[in-house]
This record gives sequence, C-alpha cells and structure tokens, in this order.
Amino acid sequence: MDKTQWITNKIADRAVLTHRVNGWRALGKKIVFTNGVFDILHHGHLDYLAKAASHGNILVVGVNSDASVKRLKGDERPLNHEQDRAFQLASLMFVDAVCIFEEDTPMELITNVQPDILAKGGDYTPETIVGADLVTRRGGRVEVIPFVDGYSTTSLIERIKKL
Repeated sequence: MDKTQWITNKIADRAVLTHRVNGWRALGKKIVFTNGVFDILHHGHLDYLAKAASHGNILVVGVNSDASVKRLKGDERPLNHEQDRAFQLASLMFVDAVCIFEEDTPMELITNVQPDILAKGGDYTPETIVGADLVTRRGGRVEVIPFVDGYSTTSLIERIKKL
C-alpha cells in the first residue's frame, strides 16, 4: 500500500469508524475523540492534536463538513474543502481516524464513538463541551487542552488579508 492510500484509509464514514473503534476497544485501547473545523492547519492545531493524542492510544478526529462550517462561521468559510481538511489531519502520525460530520455539533458522532477521553481546546470549559456528560457518565473523562498563544485560524486569515 502506498502512503497516500494509507492516509485515505484513515478517513472513514460513521459505520466504518464505529467498527474500527469497537475493534480498538476490544484490544484494550483508550479512545480519545476531538473535533473541529481545522480550516487552515497551523501550529496551534498541531500542538493541540498531539496533546490530545497523548491522553490515550487512539485519536479519532471529527471534522465539520463544509455545510456545517458555513452554518457556523458564515459563507466565506471554510477556505479548504472538507476532503482536503480530512486528508491533512489523516496525514498526521498521531491521528488514527478522521470522520466528517454534517451536524452543527459532534454529539451524534460522539455517541457512535463512545470515547474514553473527550478533548477540546482551551476556549472551552468542561461544562460547555458537547458530549462531556455522555463521556463522564460512562466513566470517561474530559480534557481541556490549553491553546498555544498567538495561533488561530481567524487571526491567520486576517493577517493574510492584510498582505
């Protein structure tokens, strides 16, 4: 298998992802789930994803579809197509699976994955993280990962516009 196929195999629909997660869980792996838009992958994203991955054995990343990004962030976003964003994330060695979701929140995907650890960035609190109650009720935990100062997609877009 060539490297490109290895990367694209990490991108799965919900049914395939659920099957993979069940297999990993049967092997005793701790599943970490996080989600986001990841429109322009930058240092802050990479730091956050690596730290999220360090909380378990398997990192599953939910990626907002193009339609959900437009609903959440406006017609000018996303800048990169959902398949391109998923491919970039799947290219990372510490990401084990990527799944695009259509809804405005990842609740349905979290329900499918049933992660042991739910990770989100530092702009959230455990009380505001979608799915936190589901994960903690099952005995899992929520990890809020601090941001790396100076990195955000919005500020990066604004900086590019000024050039």
